[in-house]
Amino acid sequence: MPTLQGKLETADFDKIIFKNEAVQLHKDIIERVQNSFDFLKEFSENKIIYGVNTGFGPMAQYKIKDDERIQLQYNLIRSHASGTGNAIPAQYVRAAMLARMNTLSLGNSGVHPSVIKLMGELLNKNIIPLIYEHGGVGASGDLVQLAHLALVLIGEGEVFYKGERRNTEEVFKIENLQPIKVELREGLALMNGTSVMTGIGVVNVLYTKRIMDWMIKASSAINEIVKAYDDHLSFELNETKKHKGQRQIAEMMRSHLKDSNLTRKREHHLYNGSKNEEVFVEKVQEYYSLRCVPQILGPVLDTLNSVEKILIEEVNSANDNPIVDVEKRNVYHGGNFHGDYVSLEMDKLKIVVAKMTMLAERQLNYLLNSKLNDILPPFVNLGKLGLNFGMQGVQFTATSTTAESQMLSNPMYVHSIPNNNDNQDIVSMGTNAALITKKVIENAFEVVAIELITIVQAIEYLKVQDSVSSETKKMYDEIRAIVPVFKEDVAMYPYVNKVKEFLMDSSK
Repeated sequence: MPTLQGKLETADFDKIIFKNEAVQLHKDIIERVQNSFDFLKEFSENKIIYGVNTGFGPMAQYKIKDDERIQLQYNLIRSHASGTGNAIPAQYVRAAMLARMNTLSLGNSGVHPSVIKLMGELLNKNIIPLIYEHGGVGASGDLVQLAHLALVLIGEGEVFYKGERRNTEEVFKIENLQPIKVELREGLALMNGTSVMTGIGVVNVLYTKRIMDWMIKASSAINEIVKAYDDHLSFELNETKKHKGQRQIAEMMRSHLKDSNLTRKREHHLYNGSKNEEVFVEKVQEYYSLRCVPQILGPVLDTLNSVEKILIEEVNSANDNPIVDVEKRNVYHGGNFHGDYVSLEMDKLKIVVAKMTMLAERQLNYLLNSKLNDILPPFVNLGKLGLNFGMQGVQFTATSTTAESQMLSNPMYVHSIPNNNDNQDIVSMGTNAALITKKVIENAFEVVAIELITIVQAIEYLKVQDSVSSETKKMYDEIRAIVPVFKEDVAMYPYVNKVKEFLMDSSK
């Protein structure tokens, strides 16, 4: 059971969000949060502290009377729970809750311990606040999306519970949960921060790791199918490039192919002095989508690792305003809630995922075009040419989905629009960036699902099930368990969706 101590890793998100392990609060966390709350309450009595006894944003010039402070927090939560569009799926909301719990547990926010205790209970009971996709500009944090979380914590709004969308009040009664009671600045502390964009971002990273793993498997399998020469994956060739990602991809592909009976050694065929033809029938080198996989997926892997590092730094940061420093006995005003770090990393991630999708689409096209591969029937059609269509229909889906990802990979980071009476005069659009990246990743799974079905059909046609590597055979068996051999034309969408779901649910 992961224990929240103020420092989370990607593996903790995987355990809690995907494996549904319970989260518990370390006793030191409760003490730390209580100390922060007590200090801020005392410190703010004779001082002007933003969000405690002032209005918010451009209204901060207005002093709030002592007897209206608590109402101020409730007003903020209710007025900003104004999201629209689609509901953010459960795993992303849970990740956002975990990220918010963690930053509040650092003791820099001055919240009452009841806040993180209730958030932990919601996570462990799988009660999912209704949070909409549209609303956040990612500058004063994810104000609108986090307001929907705060609304649930005060016992209002809606949640998803056991597959149903229900009123929070009803579910709290069923589960015997008590809403938090706003004591000081719980409204602003819950809403000021980057936790929604960061939570979505961490889930994006976890999914990208999975799609990367499948792309390595698919790329390796295609090299087998066409009996490619293996020196483009060699240690010696890839060591002449200094990039860590390229070397790692080549190593992973070599490992995948280590017991293949299909890939060839150049010295056995082209370096033995037996070729006297003027024009070679067989290709001397493969197309780039097969030969340059380490050079294409290498920067994807390097970028993924860099994105993960920055996101975990954000998860473990105080992204509130103001920042409460119990040790220095002071409160500092600033802009830690600004989401530029996350926004930029999400743009980087969606660009490399779009490129990975493009690689999958080109590999798919190579398999489907008999004039390119010279070993398979058009569209890997196992039926009667002319009468049947094989994988022809799903190529349209792969092509259009890839095109959408190419368009969506344009950066969000530079699309700032001033708002909030120009108080927020430059913003990050971090949650938009994270959500668009989520879409690009989902698209990648769709294209790779189509590619894998095609690879399995190609292996079927060539009858090389017993010659491929053990890793490719394992992949073949997994996909074949979902998609039967088909010679007659069938409706493909159920199979593509089932394979996509399988790929997204898989983990090492």
